[in-house]
Amino acid sequence: MTRNEIQALFDLPFNDLLFRAQAVHRENFDPNEVQVSTLLSIKTGACPEDCKYCSQSIRYDTGLEREALMAVDDVVEKAKLAKANGATRFCMGAAWRGPKDKQLAVVEAMVREVRALGMETCATLGMLTPAQAGRLADAGLDYYNHNLDTSPEYYGEVITTRCYGDRLDTLAAVRDAGINVCSGGILGLGESNADRVGLLHALATLPEHPQSVPINQLVRVPGTPMADAAPVDPFDFVRTIAVARILMPRAHVRLSAGRSEMSDELQALCFFAGANSIFYGEKLLTTGNPDTERDNALFERLGIRPERPAEQSAAPRRAAS
Repeated sequence: MTRNEIQALFDLPFNDLLFRAQAVHRENFDPNEVQVSTLLSIKTGACPEDCKYCSQSIRYDTGLEREALMAVDDVVEKAKLAKANGATRFCMGAAWRGPKDKQLAVVEAMVREVRALGMETCATLGMLTPAQAGRLADAGLDYYNHNLDTSPEYYGEVITTRCYGDRLDTLAAVRDAGINVCSGGILGLGESNADRVGLLHALATLPEHPQSVPINQLVRVPGTPMADAAPVDPFDFVRTIAVARILMPRAHVRLSAGRSEMSDELQALCFFAGANSIFYGEKLLTTGNPDTERDNALFERLGIRPERPAEQSAAPRRAAS
C-alpha cells in the first residue's frame, strides 16, 4: 500500500475508519481477547544513545538510578509473579546500544529459564548482529522488540546516534534468525500526521509484517528534551491504532506506553479500533503503567478476557504475517 493510500485511511470519517478496522479485526482475531505481556527492565540506565524521549539515556539528567544487569534467578522470580498475575509473555529490556557477547550469554540463560515456565519470551536489547540474533533464536527467544519509533524522514529529529538503516538491519537479522518481530512506534514526538503515515508505511512494507506492533504514546519524562512535547490528540491516537490494524491484519497491535494517562473510555476505543495486546503490571521499564487491578476491572467492564497462551514448541514460533 502506498503512502497516499494510507493517508486516505487516516482521512476517513472516524466512524467509517473504526467500522473498517473492527471488521478486519474480527476476521483475524477473537474481538474480546487481549494478549497480556509483562515488561521488566533487566538492566537500567546509562544507555549511550541520545533518544530524546528516553529516561535511560546517559546524556540526560532524569534522576534515574543506574542498575546493573539482573541475576538470572531474580528475573525468573519476576516472571513467575507475572505469570501468576495472568501474563502469557515476559519481555526483558536492557538499556544497551547493543549487547556484548558476555552480556548476551546471561540473557540467553534468562530466556531459557523463563521459557521453561511455559511463557513466551521477548527481549529488547538494542541493535543485534545476525550472529547475536542466531544465538537468541537458539536459546528459544520467541519475540524481539526493536521499534522504528517514527518515519524515516523525522527520525533524525529524535535520535542522532544511530540511523534508520541500523534499525532495519536489526529487524532483518531477527527475522532471518526465525524470531518473531515486535516493532512499532511512538506518537507525540512532535511528528506530523505525514510522519505517522510514514511510520506505518515503513512497518507495513517490511518483507513480513511484524508479528507484534506496539503503538506507544509518549511518556513525557522530566529532564529529557521531549519533556514538554504537546500531548497527542486522543482521536489521532485511535486513528493510528485503526490504520495499523487495517494495514497489518494478523499482527497483534499493542496498546503500549502511555496507558497510565489514558482514560478507560479511550482504552476501550483503542480495543474497538483493533488493539489486542497490552503490557500488564505497574511499570514499563522505568515509567508507570496501570496496575493489574485496574486492568482486570476494565476487562470485566468490557467483557474482555486475556488471550490464552499458544502451545509452545521447542523452537521460536512464527506467526503468519
